Amino acid sequence: MLSRRSLIAGSAAGLLGGLGAHAAPMLTDDGIYSEPWFLQSFLELADDVQGAANSGKRLAIMWELRGCPYCKETHIVNFAKPEIESYIKQHFEVLQLNILGSREVTDFDGEKMSEKRLAAKYGVRFTPTFQFFPDNIAGLATKKPTEREVTRMQGYLEPQAFLNMFRFVAERAYEKGTLRDFLKANS
Repeated sequence: MLSRRSLIAGSAAGLLGGLGAHAAPMLTDDGIYSEPWFLQSFLELADDVQGAANSGKRLAIMWELRGCPYCKETHIVNFAKPEIESYIKQHFEVLQLNILGSREVTDFDGEKMSEKRLAAKYGVRFTPTFQFFPDNIAGLATKKPTEREVTRMQGYLEPQAFLNMFRFVAERAYEKGTLRDFLKANS
C-alpha cells in the first residue's frame, strides 16, 4: 500500500543511496545536527508508531536544541559508531524534534500543537532526551502523556550505555526490570 510515509522514505532513500555505509550528520537550517537516516515524517505520532511497527521497528523521539553540546556529542560520537548506527537503524525509527521548535505535531490523542508545546506536555526539559514508545497505538490516546512511553533517556550516555539503552527497549527488557539493572548487567 502506498502511503505518504512510504513516499517520503522512498525519496530519502533514493537521495541517500550513493552515500555508503555511514554518512556524516548534517547541520540543519535551525542549527541542529541530523542523521540522514532519521525518520522523515508528517509529524503525526500515531502514524509514525504504526509505520515503524509495520517495518518491525519501534519509534523513538530524539529531542534536541540548537547549541546543545551533548546533542552534538550524540551525533559526532555515538551515531558515528557503525555498530550503534546499524543497531538503531535495524530496530528503530528515530524522529527528531526541536524542544523549542514551531513545527506542528499531532499527538496520539489527536491534539495538534507546536514541538515546543508537545515537549512541555510530555515534561521534556533536557536535551538530548529520547522517548521510546510501544510498538502499537492501542490505548495510547487515553493515557496520560508520560504513561505513553515505555521508557525515556535524558542526557548524554557514553556509547556503550547508549547502545544498551536502545537494546533495553528493542529486547523489551523494561517488561522484566529497570534500565539501571539492565545497564549494570550489560556494561
